Amino acid sequence: MEKTILLKDGFVVLPDETIQGDIRIRGEVIEAVGNLSPLPGEEAIDCKGMYLLPGGIETHTHLQLESMGTVTADDFATGTRAALAGGTTTVIDFATQFHGESMARGLQRWHEKADGKCAIDYGFHMAMTEWNQSLKAEMEGIVAGGISSFKMYMAYKNNMMVQEDEIYDALEETKRLGATIGFHCENGLLIDVLVKEERAKGHLSPYYHPLTRPDVFEEEAIIRLEAVNYLLNAPHYVVHLSTAKGLSAIKCTRERGIGVIVETCPQYLLLDSSRYGSASNDDFESAKYIISPPLRERRDQEALWDGLVSGEIQFVGTDHCSFNFAGQKDMGRDDFSKIPGGAPGIETRMHLLYAYGVAKGRMDINRYSVVTSTNAAKYFGLYPKKGILQAGSDADIVVLDPNVEWTLTSDALHENCDYTPYEGFAMNGKIRDVFLRGRRKLASGKIVIEEADGQYLRRKLPNVDIR
Repeated sequence: MEKTILLKDGFVVLPDETIQGDIRIRGEVIEAVGNLSPLPGEEAIDCKGMYLLPGGIETHTHLQLESMGTVTADDFATGTRAALAGGTTTVIDFATQFHGESMARGLQRWHEKADGKCAIDYGFHMAMTEWNQSLKAEMEGIVAGGISSFKMYMAYKNNMMVQEDEIYDALEETKRLGATIGFHCENGLLIDVLVKEERAKGHLSPYYHPLTRPDVFEEEAIIRLEAVNYLLNAPHYVVHLSTAKGLSAIKCTRERGIGVIVETCPQYLLLDSSRYGSASNDDFESAKYIISPPLRERRDQEALWDGLVSGEIQFVGTDHCSFNFAGQKDMGRDDFSKIPGGAPGIETRMHLLYAYGVAKGRMDINRYSVVTSTNAAKYFGLYPKKGILQAGSDADIVVLDPNVEWTLTSDALHENCDYTPYEGFAMNGKIRDVFLRGRRKLASGKIVIEEADGQYLRRKLPNVDIR
């Protein structure tokens, strides 16, 4: 008979309610939720005063990604181990098709990077760096193979950027297949113009990075994307939304009866453009915050928090793209445009959203579980196997102690990066235990099972009816 574990006397967090009770795990799945009596010989774990949450689902990472002549600091081994420590039990990474290669080849390379190395379960989006009819012809096979989401970039000219006719063609095909596409929304052509202008003026410090990617560029790209999609109304989503203007464009689109799903990231909720210093201060420490889109203003943070709570924004990823400050970020010490863009965050997402969302009274614990897990599971074809604490679902469970106060520091993290953007943040609430398919891999805040037993997830088509 399969071993059972009873999580006893916790607050079981469901999408619409929280109940005080127990969860029984049998093997890899949840057998029952409610007021349960211990079975003979059953292992019982006291969870009194603890929140029992569905394992976090990370929607946006770039692990072991080649970029600007270097490779991100976290590979699938270190990145998924860090995710586990932070309460994430499923990660969906961007398998990337580079110029001139097929999607099948790009996907194969990502499997070679990830298979047998992940501490948690994992899946892939398929990111495209160009568009042509050969790639279009591959889409049906990619979807049939269990990848139901793609990505296209409206920025990075001559590298990844696609134009409106290509977007239309791609959306028309994914609509036929029932799949979805995530879009990086910035005006890549105008970004290049502003970068050239600043460099010509000798403005080379990190301070000028956000000035070359203003908020109106995100707004304009979203408006343009939605104009392209107006006649199609194809499933799609906007990745890493960073601005109030962009959110307003999303709302206008929905008012016209066109559906669009939205992701944001902790950095846009918690960090602002003051991190870039000033024109008179060329402190290179601000290179740590070179990300795209860049950090925005505090008014943008408030708009995004409001959108997250109200249902205008559906889930939170991190865009984890870790480059070390020493040896990677400093490649652009003399030119901000040569600084590898990206920052770590895969380990801190769940803690930050609890501490600055739930503990600060911005959102309730139920909405927290929805935006960190349930909505992602539904939209990316994993529900109800993932994203919900109910009988028959995978026993991916996070036990969170709401009464612990602590300080976030880089040296306490498992991310393979020499800094965290959230250094010194005061935290409330800490993850005590994490179960992956019934195995208690994190106990009392420590990783106790190091085995890379993460399973590859073939995903179903998206459920766009989420809030």
